[in-house]
Amino acid sequence: MANESGHAQPVINPWIIAVAVMLSTFMEVLDTTVVNVSLQHIAGSLSATVDEATWALTSYLVANAIVLPLTGWLSNFFGRKRLLMMAVTGFTIASFFCGLSWNLPALVFFRILQGACGGCLQPISQAVLLESFRPEDRGKAMGFWGLGIVVAPMLGPVLGGWLTDSYTWRWVFYINIPVGVASIIMTKLFLFDPPYIRRSTSKVDYWGIGMLAVGVGALQVVLDRGQEADWFGAHWITALTIISVVGFALFFVQELTTAHPVVRLQVFRERTYATGVFLMTVLGFVLYGSLVILPILLQTLLGYPALQAGIAMAPRGVGSFIAMPLVGIIMSKFDPRKLLGFGILVAALTLFQLSWLNLSAGYWDIFWPQIVQGVSLGFLFVPLTTTTMDPIPKEEMGNATSIFNLMRNIGGSMGIAGATTLIDRRMQAYTNILGADVNPYRPEVLERLRQMQGAFQAGGADAYTSGQKALAATFGGLERQASMLSFNEAFRTLGFLFVLIVPLVLLLRRPRTSASITAGH
Repeated sequence: MANESGHAQPVINPWIIAVAVMLSTFMEVLDTTVVNVSLQHIAGSLSATVDEATWALTSYLVANAIVLPLTGWLSNFFGRKRLLMMAVTGFTIASFFCGLSWNLPALVFFRILQGACGGCLQPISQAVLLESFRPEDRGKAMGFWGLGIVVAPMLGPVLGGWLTDSYTWRWVFYINIPVGVASIIMTKLFLFDPPYIRRSTSKVDYWGIGMLAVGVGALQVVLDRGQEADWFGAHWITALTIISVVGFALFFVQELTTAHPVVRLQVFRERTYATGVFLMTVLGFVLYGSLVILPILLQTLLGYPALQAGIAMAPRGVGSFIAMPLVGIIMSKFDPRKLLGFGILVAALTLFQLSWLNLSAGYWDIFWPQIVQGVSLGFLFVPLTTTTMDPIPKEEMGNATSIFNLMRNIGGSMGIAGATTLIDRRMQAYTNILGADVNPYRPEVLERLRQMQGAFQAGGADAYTSGQKALAATFGGLERQASMLSFNEAFRTLGFLFVLIVPLVLLLRRPRTSASITAGH
């Protein structure tokens, strides 16, 4: 086989290629969550509020989301190997300057560069792996790649907390430098463009790029900041929502009518791919939604410090680490659709288990649902990715993986926004419901208040102060219980979402990567 220069390509072991692209992917996905636990330290160091510091997260996600769907076109324009090396180099340099940032605007600027460079890494690495391995071995490749996509976001808070507590928040960014250098070297040595990746000389779809950037960027800001701004109670959220809808509408019209689209939407004509993208969007919604609200529950209601909360989340990553390579191996012997259905149902069960937690929950009540859920994610992610991409021609793989990863990220942003909003709204409702039964005219409530007041008086407080403390303590306990019930409902809702999508698995066609290949069908 020859490359774009006409020279014969050396035969490279696909697992070496897998390690090369996996390094950059893991580094990029890790950075979506590693900064979260460092926000207070960043704010204090750069003389900003915590709310202002969250733009270090938002700016990264917006830039990342805008570039993601453009990756297939950029690969043809620059060449895949050249684009990957440019992206990793840019990401590594931006990480260095993020660590050096002298004020918040500088940090936000370099996070935008980091997110823009990082947006290319996931779809390129996925496309390279799917092309480097034979169809019957793609399950193993996706199992390996899935370790970065699923485990990295869970490892991020733990690593970020440890680096921030042990050293400084700046090391959250410096840690990317050696990983990036190793990825650049391995990409240079072992990655080669396939013959059908040619530098594009056709007209550039500037209108498509512009409308996509407006639509995706505005949507990402709305999802990331909407809850804090009380959603449509803020005029700027309403304005950005309208801008996003108009931007997407114009983008779809442009891409379906232009001769040289930057994103080829015709790929959705394939039923399996369209169904798989929708399932991945829901998977992102549920996975990221539960990933964000569980540490909040641990810290606000169960009293876990930030680092311990991150460690308590680790079993999910351990479960995925064990399951993904295993699922990649057994996929050649079982129908991937059955494995996918099994994974969805088990993941739903673990969410229902988390919905039964109470304020007396111990570590093991968190541990077992987490580790089982991690295993179920292996049965979810690997078969879904492999099955969805199976009917896609190799020359369309970059375009298809770009859209696939974009929708997972958008689903994740929607899941985070939806879960946190549900908890906030339902907490208010449960507070009103529980508060209706707590009034001093009920004998049992009056007796409880008298007991608490007596306890405070025994501690040296006067009668009036003791009464006020008793009321405050009672209302505080009521709020904690209302908050717990709202978390329960959020987990239950996420579990039902998984149950609802199980029938859609039947719309997927059995992939060539299943046992039918070895059977000669």
